[in-house]
Amino acid sequence: MLQCIFLLSDSGEVILEKQLTGHRVDRSICSWFWDQSISQAHSFRQLPVIASPTHYLFQVFREGITFLACTQVEMPPLMAIEFLCRVADVLNDYLGGLNEDLIKDNFVIVYELLDEMIDNGFPLTTEPNILQEMIAPPNIVSKVLSVVTGTSSNVSDTLPGASASGVPWRTADPKYAQNEVYIDLAEEMDATINRDGALMKCEVYGQVKVNSHITGLPDMTLSFTNPSILDQVRFHPCVRFRQWESHQILSFVPPDGQFKLMSYRVRKLKSTPLYVKPQLTSNGGTCRLNVMVGSRNNHGKTIDLVTVQFQLPSCILSADLTSNHGTVNILADKTCNWIIGRIPKDKAPSMSGTLVLETGLERLHTFPTFRVGFKMMGVALSGLKIDKLDLKTVPYRFFKGFRAVSRAGEFEVRS
Repeated sequence: MLQCIFLLSDSGEVILEKQLTGHRVDRSICSWFWDQSISQAHSFRQLPVIASPTHYLFQVFREGITFLACTQVEMPPLMAIEFLCRVADVLNDYLGGLNEDLIKDNFVIVYELLDEMIDNGFPLTTEPNILQEMIAPPNIVSKVLSVVTGTSSNVSDTLPGASASGVPWRTADPKYAQNEVYIDLAEEMDATINRDGALMKCEVYGQVKVNSHITGLPDMTLSFTNPSILDQVRFHPCVRFRQWESHQILSFVPPDGQFKLMSYRVRKLKSTPLYVKPQLTSNGGTCRLNVMVGSRNNHGKTIDLVTVQFQLPSCILSADLTSNHGTVNILADKTCNWIIGRIPKDKAPSMSGTLVLETGLERLHTFPTFRVGFKMMGVALSGLKIDKLDLKTVPYRFFKGFRAVSRAGEFEVRS
């Protein structure tokens, strides 16, 4: 049972405080948390569960905001962490983003959402489509009306239809002129390549996203051609887990609209869709830098939005870098951004130039790490493939579409 939720900014300021039970949690716990965060730096933010002298704390960090929950009783840690993640996702959907200013501008809606999402410390309603029936998302019209009429509540006077349904995540009896379902495989590749060019780590984190507009109460099954490659799978509550355990088939009654059906990891992949080869040679107070980028076997798909970013060492006084494709920008904090865009077929993009070291330093002793970004449409880098999507209990025909997109996650090349 959660007792309190705080939203903290990057400066440690309490943006929002929500007491969930009769026992009030003192705000001094935030000061303790922030002091520990400063003293232990980045490593403290990677701890999802923290034991303070008086409370157990659960934290989720999103877009510069820390979602902090407190309790003094025993409870499953994953339940608290998952709930905080769901709160962050719902606020992001409602506010069209997630930052300190958006939360302050819409704090009434944030409080109303928390009132509906948790009751006396226990999760209650967390489905976005059901919440939207209960609390209207913010828009210009609602803001003008609140100023004119003096009322600021966005809560509906009627309960959502799903409250009386046996399927609490689905709107009761929706009707559509065109029935359609779209399935998206969205994947991010995390990779680490050492200075010798060897692939140290390569794995994919993926999500199966569904956008469903089906009349009535559809019963769906989704199957993959190679489900054995999946690891660490997580499902939406609508998925019948026994069907997955016995037959590796997703059987579910979908929520109405957009939702995340499942997430997964695929580990120990053997190659990346592109290569980045940095070379640094230094002597006599200068360093020569050359970085080459190219595509490997990319399944016949184009690699778009390619970027290479790295931090110049503090001992670098000046840098003169040029490229044969794209643009190179060096920011005031010594961050170098090489924006390549689409990799051309007739040449491999390269960036080269000279770095001047500080006086008295002959060679470069600190080498940068190159962070790579890219996007590929029409391919799932994990190799996961959808076999078929079937619809039961509904007599009419429906349209179904499938799409895949892959991006770079934490893709690092060390030099």
